[in-house]
Amino acid sequence: MSESIVHQGGCHCGNVRFEFDAPAESVLSECNCSVCHMSGYLHLFVDKSAFRLVTSEDELSCYEFNTGVAKHYFCRNCGIKSFYIPRSHPHGYSINARCVDSGTYTSESIKGFDGANWEENIHLLRKSRE
Repeated sequence: MSESIVHQGGCHCGNVRFEFDAPAESVLSECNCSVCHMSGYLHLFVDKSAFRLVTSEDELSCYEFNTGVAKHYFCRNCGIKSFYIPRSHPHGYSINARCVDSGTYTSESIKGFDGANWEENIHLLRKSRE
């Protein structure tokens, strides 16, 4: 794996800003569950220790459903979900790669994930993180 660098990103209006450490080349995951499909979310998974919220938590709202394990954070002002704590990786973050500032990625590849059938396929997503 290549060396990690600092990436930055945020929401549309700029009220939510974050940074995280990850390699310049990353494999992204495109999930077809209802929430990811409707929002066009493109996952980039990082460990909790690699993620830093730069702006105040007061700028965020949280949405939970089903098991309540996933914490979907979005900007209180513009409504963009730029990161969240996923049920599949509760000790990390999923960052919406579409919300990362341009210029730090040298390469991206996208791998599909059948989240519409989550229970049957979660082992594939966890295996890809090992």
